[in-house]
Amino acid sequence: MRVLPTTLLIGATAAAVNPGQQVLQAPDEVVESTHEAAPKLAEALSQPLRELKDELKSLTAEAEQAWEEVSSLFPGSLENIPFFSAAKKHTRRPDSHWDHIVRGADVQSVWVENANGEKEREVGGRLETYDLRVKSVDPSALGIDPDVKQYSGYLDDNENDKHLFYWFFESRNDPKNDPVVLWLNGGPGCSSLTGLFFELGPSSIGSNIKPIYNSYAWNSNASVIFLDQPVNVGFSYSGSSVSETSAAAKDVYALLTLFFKQFPEYAGQDFHIAGESYAGHYIPSFASEILSHKKRNINLQSVLIGNGLTDGYTQYEYYRPMACGDGGYPAVLDESTCQSMDNALSRCQSMIQACYDTESSWSCVPASIYCNNAMLGPYQRTGQNVYDVRGKCGSSSLCYDDLEFVTEYLNQPEVLKAVGAEVDNFDSCNFDINRNFLFHGDWMKPFHKLVPGLLEEIPVLIYAGDADFICNWLGNKAWTDALEWHGHDEYAATELEDLTIVDQEHKGKKIGQVKSSGNLTFMRLFGGGHMVPYDQPESSLEFFNRWLGGEWTQ
Repeated sequence: MRVLPTTLLIGATAAAVNPGQQVLQAPDEVVESTHEAAPKLAEALSQPLRELKDELKSLTAEAEQAWEEVSSLFPGSLENIPFFSAAKKHTRRPDSHWDHIVRGADVQSVWVENANGEKEREVGGRLETYDLRVKSVDPSALGIDPDVKQYSGYLDDNENDKHLFYWFFESRNDPKNDPVVLWLNGGPGCSSLTGLFFELGPSSIGSNIKPIYNSYAWNSNASVIFLDQPVNVGFSYSGSSVSETSAAAKDVYALLTLFFKQFPEYAGQDFHIAGESYAGHYIPSFASEILSHKKRNINLQSVLIGNGLTDGYTQYEYYRPMACGDGGYPAVLDESTCQSMDNALSRCQSMIQACYDTESSWSCVPASIYCNNAMLGPYQRTGQNVYDVRGKCGSSSLCYDDLEFVTEYLNQPEVLKAVGAEVDNFDSCNFDINRNFLFHGDWMKPFHKLVPGLLEEIPVLIYAGDADFICNWLGNKAWTDALEWHGHDEYAATELEDLTIVDQEHKGKKIGQVKSSGNLTFMRLFGGGHMVPYDQPESSLEFFNRWLGGEWTQ
């Protein structure tokens, strides 16, 4: 077998994803970098390539053929592809800037006596290398939820030079009793502050770059933590890069453990993890990490995944139906293009299965390249919004022009100062991270295999706006129906029922469909795109409040 050159490996992979936020897309163009960056890139590549060398033996003939085909279609070289993310420019603020610093080593040193009279650590996990820095954010300084307590800061992994930014908003209603929710955006490589200011946070940002009160904010009845992860996303930073979901799981566990140590008044409340898109990878991994620690101060009660990518083998089958008129909206593609997608499906699924079987980058990366080009490329080339089949993309590279308002707002000096941001500038998405994850095979790995373990202990909600293409409702319903877990037969046999609003003002209004059995629930939300809280804020808050209230989890 002929070993493929490094330049092909990097060039093909970087070409497989458009440099815009449109995750899971086929190639559009390869962004050029400066020639001076090549030596640093070569050094950054040397270690992961050495680690992958042994995996060459697992490269199937089909995967090798895919590399060859992509090589001819999308030639590239190491010198002109900015693959690994550079460290973000930053200035660390002195300790005196922060109201509190929680030392992981101090938390780790606390021992208690268990029921058997034995000494054990109060909380599990390795926390000694972590610190949590906390400051109170003055709501009046920013004009965001002026009556609500807010905290921001960084989780520092001192051993690995990683610094994750978070921003906490207390519940508007009853913070002493309301649940706490961690929100995660996807990408991979997109800031959760996008979710804060564009979807479900207490304010959006208008064209005058001023906050606008959001009456449908998810902190109406819950306290919410927005976390920028992995490193080098949003206000987070590091001297190194991250390229796989599992790398952040221990960081998130440390963040929550130290946060609830600093604020024990929230530790007793129910805790939930919610997110969308690539959070379909993140959430099963993060929740599994939390549940693996029997001694913990994190009261995890459920997870919510919106329009997520979790089981590529099942979900990729539904790109053709969604694009060709079988998802409830008019077809975007013509019959011949739909047929070509049908023809490509078998090979795509065969390659994804190889990735599932080995979880080797040398199998998973070709699967991502081939499937993204064959199953997503035809739709993307129409110019239709991959996040909403009902319209075209805007002029912004992120499809939604209003996202530029968020970026402009967060880059204002007074905002950077108010939240204690240490990076020089904010970007909604870091596209190098997107490529990093794809290159390491993270994209197609079978994160759905973690979900049965979660269902043994906590409820799981999979919800999907039904106008989204990129992580569409057909595929999300299909993978939950196919999931092998102890309640599979009963769940698969359960039919969708109407989901209606229950309050008196709009009582009986249909907002979607729902099916639920045991600890697994699926929801289809009418008229929602990839970002349900943005498109359908009323429906979004409705299902969110009722889920937290336990309506489908009894």
